[in-house]
Amino acid sequence: MAIDTKISRELSTRDKNARYEYKPSSILPDPTPIPGIAFRWVMTALLGVSDATNMSRKMRDGWEPVRAEDHLELMLPGNKNGNVEIGGLILCSMPEERLAAQARYFAEQAHNQMESVDNNFMRDNNPKMAKFSESKSEVSRGSRFGSGTK
Repeated sequence: MAIDTKISRELSTRDKNARYEYKPSSILPDPTPIPGIAFRWVMTALLGVSDATNMSRKMRDGWEPVRAEDHLELMLPGNKNGNVEIGGLILCSMPEERLAAQARYFAEQAHNQMESVDNNFMRDNNPKMAKFSESKSEVSRGSRFGSGTK
């Protein structure tokens, strides 16, 4: 007498909703987040030619190279000077409050430039043929609009 060892399809516990989606890996790995610290990849070389000027400027702006020993998940063979470096890019960090101050500075610069352009445009405005200024426009309707009378 043979024992039936087959399991019915209805009794199978396979989760029909479980799907695995492929997501290609990024070219540059992400460091483990640290509260209050921002990370950025900074260019040190382009097409094999060193760009010391860019790195120097970023360091004066407050970006500091990240040590590979501080982020073991990013430690790769061949890193120079113990920093996290991949293909002419080096991982740098900065406190988020300093990065926010930079963002405020550049936002103010952009605002001042737009204000200057608007002022230059409106400088020679003539009341007989007024220029359109979006910040001062109004919409109004006459009292007889849509009344059907001529």
